[in-house]
Amino acid sequence: MLSLLDLRDRIDSGRLTPQGAVSLAREAIADREPEIGAIVRLDPGSRVPEEGPLAGIAVGVKDIIDTADLPTEMGSPIYAGWQPRADAPVVARLRRLGAVPLAKTTTTAFAFLDPTATRNPRNLGHTPGGSSAGSAAAVAAGMVPLALGTQTGGSVIRPAAFCGVVGVKPSFRLLPTVGVKCFSWALDTVGLFAARVGDAARALALMADRPGIDLAAGDPGLPRIGLLRQDFCAPPAPEALAALERAAAALERSGARVQDLALPPVFAEAWARHPLIQDYESAQALAWEYDHHREALPPLLRAHLDAAQGAGAAEYDSARRVARQARRSLKDVFGEEGVDVILTLSAPGPAPESLASTGDARFNRLWTLMGVPCVTVPVETTAAGLPLGVQVIARFGDDGRALAAARLVERAIG
Repeated sequence: MLSLLDLRDRIDSGRLTPQGAVSLAREAIADREPEIGAIVRLDPGSRVPEEGPLAGIAVGVKDIIDTADLPTEMGSPIYAGWQPRADAPVVARLRRLGAVPLAKTTTTAFAFLDPTATRNPRNLGHTPGGSSAGSAAAVAAGMVPLALGTQTGGSVIRPAAFCGVVGVKPSFRLLPTVGVKCFSWALDTVGLFAARVGDAARALALMADRPGIDLAAGDPGLPRIGLLRQDFCAPPAPEALAALERAAAALERSGARVQDLALPPVFAEAWARHPLIQDYESAQALAWEYDHHREALPPLLRAHLDAAQGAGAAEYDSARRVARQARRSLKDVFGEEGVDVILTLSAPGPAPESLASTGDARFNRLWTLMGVPCVTVPVETTAAGLPLGVQVIARFGDDGRALAAARLVERAIG
């Protein structure tokens, strides 16, 4: 994989030019893209800035995020060839930092569940996950050092875990969603993919203009870690649970304080209501597409929107009240008598075989609803070469702590 920090170190030391760094990404795309299928559009050769903290960093941009120089097609024939007039603010920010939005990456149609043809670089017969399939796969295949995705249920954390890369879902609205095709305005979150935790931390700190998010060079200390198995939903595969427990044991050996954590019942209630919020909002967010192009929608999304037409405001408002109660309760989980971060599952297991499914978001959607920062870290691989990851979660707005704890996991597992 291409490391953002390694590329920047080589550029800063004069061993590599920004143009040379982007050329490395182009060469990797030419080599790997035919078998992976992660790229929708490739910039034919735009100018590479020589200055800026992200100069030389090629970026993959999920194809629901507007770009002024490349079409944004939403993974749907409805928007084939559609060209926005402007970059989404998150893309404009990357350009100001010197980065090159080099490629649009595949997405499931409108970031829902109908799979893409993208293949998992770790095992080509398995899904890379969704909906940010192309972004996760492009980083895992070493095509780009940084890629943007979005998460409404589990669409950053899950594909990152499936592909064996670091994925970050920041605190809600830390990165703007203006210029991003909406599915659920209360849930949609722009996130990112990178090779290692340090790469992701540097990128997020720069993109959010919050230097404190970046990882300090010194000892970050040993956080209080709550080990959560989330027993209010279907259990994970045995190998996923074993990976979680292996990560917890490695953290304990490194000196961290790990304790079992059980959440109050309101969190199970909130988890169960996430789909109600998503249904109600997606029916409105995609009303034009549904009313004018229903037959062009893929089957899973079409069926979802058919059912969502009956989503009512009373149920929606009730679900939002439960979510607010859970967010208030989360302050106690992370309070003085609680924990600093939560360690839990990233996905129910390794990437499913075949490209017929993008996997299950049941270990992600509560945390998207809570709006808190989440980081997935690869831990190990199965005998079939499929990655298994764990997820680190911190309180709202404490993205730097989540990333610091994720780096601790990364170092502890070696």
